[in-house]
Amino acid sequence: MRLRIEHVTTFTYDQPISEAYTEMRLKPLDADGQRCLSFQLTTEPQDAVLRYSDPFGNDVRHFDVIQPHQKLMVAAVSDVLTADSYAADSSILSPLDEFDFLAPTEYAPHTPELIAFSNAHAITGDPFATALALMHTIHNNLVYEKGATDVTTAADQALSLGRGVCQDFSHIMLAVCRIQSIPARYVSGYLYNSGFTAASHAWVDILLPERGWVSLDPTHDGEQTAQYVRVAVGRDYADVPPTRGIFKGNAKEQMTVKVSVAVS
Repeated sequence: MRLRIEHVTTFTYDQPISEAYTEMRLKPLDADGQRCLSFQLTTEPQDAVLRYSDPFGNDVRHFDVIQPHQKLMVAAVSDVLTADSYAADSSILSPLDEFDFLAPTEYAPHTPELIAFSNAHAITGDPFATALALMHTIHNNLVYEKGATDVTTAADQALSLGRGVCQDFSHIMLAVCRIQSIPARYVSGYLYNSGFTAASHAWVDILLPERGWVSLDPTHDGEQTAQYVRVAVGRDYADVPPTRGIFKGNAKEQMTVKVSVAVS
């Protein structure tokens, strides 16, 4: 499926600021059967946009607006060719990567509540069946509700609330899979025609001995399809935020995001 993504982020301030440094992870990955055909990121006020790859291979664009301003608009336009199903280019992990994708994190801790939840639905000797059972249970027992959580909510908090958004579903999935010694990583991206109005989507990759990487979406209770656009992977949300930055000044910042995903 060929998709065009337009992602516009606008920062406004209640008084002028003197400088704003921003990093953005918005370029779709060019790997694992997905091809990023084109990507353009522009800023207003205009500034030089630089790039680097983070330790997980994600494309990071960064810029520093050093002129006084009260509004900053960043527009990212991508054309992507997605695969019918997810197929990783490689399923070989270094010892450090294996540790990263098994260890608890701030967003996906191994608390007693999550351990009990994970053990209650594990299927002995079958990691894939265990992962599917965990995904089904998360999907069936959590209510998708915008505003019930925020960007700082951890998996144990979302599990206790019984509600959240795709980020929360994914953090719970990460934690409960890792508790069962199944390496798991967080995926950020987009979902075409999802029925949700969130600016982005999140799901999870798990590593299985017999299949390699498998991409599962606990929010929608299924595997990744051609409707998914992969942008970045990491240990949890903290590794892959679409936007991260700082500014100089005493102003209050407001950020708005508008995203469209369409067949091109």
